[in-house]
This record gives sequence, C-alpha cells and structure tokens, in this order.
Amino acid sequence: MTTSIEVHGVTKQFLLRHNRSLKELAMARVRRKPISDVFLALDDVTFDVDDGESVALLGFNGSGKSTLLKLISGVMRPDRGTIGTRGRVAGLIEVGAGFHPDLTGRENVFLNGAILGMEEAALKRRFDEIVGFSEIERFIDTEVKFYSSGMFLRLAFAVAVHTDPEVFLVDEILAVGDEPFQKKCIARIRELTDEGRTLVVVSHDLDMVAGLCRRGVVLRSGQVVHDGTSGDAVRLLRGEPVG
Repeated sequence: MTTSIEVHGVTKQFLLRHNRSLKELAMARVRRKPISDVFLALDDVTFDVDDGESVALLGFNGSGKSTLLKLISGVMRPDRGTIGTRGRVAGLIEVGAGFHPDLTGRENVFLNGAILGMEEAALKRRFDEIVGFSEIERFIDTEVKFYSSGMFLRLAFAVAVHTDPEVFLVDEILAVGDEPFQKKCIARIRELTDEGRTLVVVSHDLDMVAGLCRRGVVLRSGQVVHDGTSGDAVRLLRGEPVG
C-alpha cells in the first residue's frame, strides 16, 4: 500500500502574548519573568495515511487537530519533525482562503484552481461544472469581497473538489452553509473517496464523521491517544466503552 501522508515526530508550539500595562511589563523585565507563555499545540505526533484512506482527526477544542491539518496542508511548518504528502493536495482549511477579495468569482476560480495545481485549459473545460456546483451563477462576475461566508464556501468547495485532488483536506468547513448544500458536499466527498482519493477531515459532527470516515485519530493536548476505527474514536470522545 502506498502512503499519501507521512507525519513523523511532529511538534508545534505557539507563543501566547498577553496584553499587559507598561508597569506590568517593566516589573516582569526587572524580575526576569517571561512576558509570553508557550502553548504546545502538538507534541511528537506520528502516523501515516495510506492512499484511499478516509481519516477523521478528532478531539476537543485545543487538542491540536486543526493545527495538524494546517501543517499537512503546508499552511504552517512544524517546529520539529517532518510531514510529507504525495500527489495533488486540495485543502478547505478556512473559508475563502486563497481568494483575492478584489477579484470576481470567475477570476478567483482560475486563481484558486492554479494555486491548487490545475492547468488553465482544464479549468476552462470544467468552469461551468464548478460554477453549477457552487450554485452562485448570478454572482460569478461579482467581486468576492461582497460574498457572504456561505457563498465563499460554495465556490471554494466547488473549485477544490473539481481539481481532482489525490489528497483532500477539510476543516469544519461543512458547518457553513445550508443543509441541502452540506449534503451535496458530503455526497461529493463520498464520490472522491469511492474513486480512491485520500480524505482527512476535522469536524465536531461526530455522527457525520463516523459515517464518512473509516479511521479515527483522536488527539488530546497535542498527542495521539487513539488511532483506530472511526466508530471507536467517536465512542471514546462520548465517554462510551471502546472495543
């Protein structure tokens, strides 16, 4: 089995700076106390994802799952460890990421598609399909700075799933938009996984995750505490017996 994603010994930390008065900052320097705290988001995380696997990254708020997805997508770099991906990666990490607000929806389709590695000729062939999926035909020549978050989602998702990615990353983005479009997105994701594409998804919708992903990786305080079936992962988070 070929590996699509390799995560080995990954650690990521952030400096948390607090708003303090000049007096407090001066006193901290005199007492030689740090003026910022270190937050360890990920601590020596290791796992692989094989071609065609559907994996859910699960955990409570602050567990590190969204940070890990951003590292896999290349949005951020780890402080220690390595991450490798094979094939074209399409990520829906933040609504409208990669879109230029002063460009129209039409222009952003070509811009975002190029960022995701799709050639202009291929984008032209699939343009009508992309716009039709997004259901925002009336606004495709409007600058995206006037779009609602739901419109951003529709167009961003439509572009990403039509670039034929080998690896598809999704972070909570399905929580945006109305229910019919969410179902349409999930149906399209199922099509991609049925075609053998690799899926890594972060979501708090445990029922959706259990139905969409076969494998679940649970993070707690930046460490992997479970790696098994998605059903067992969901039961663990719900405090139910596992196995």
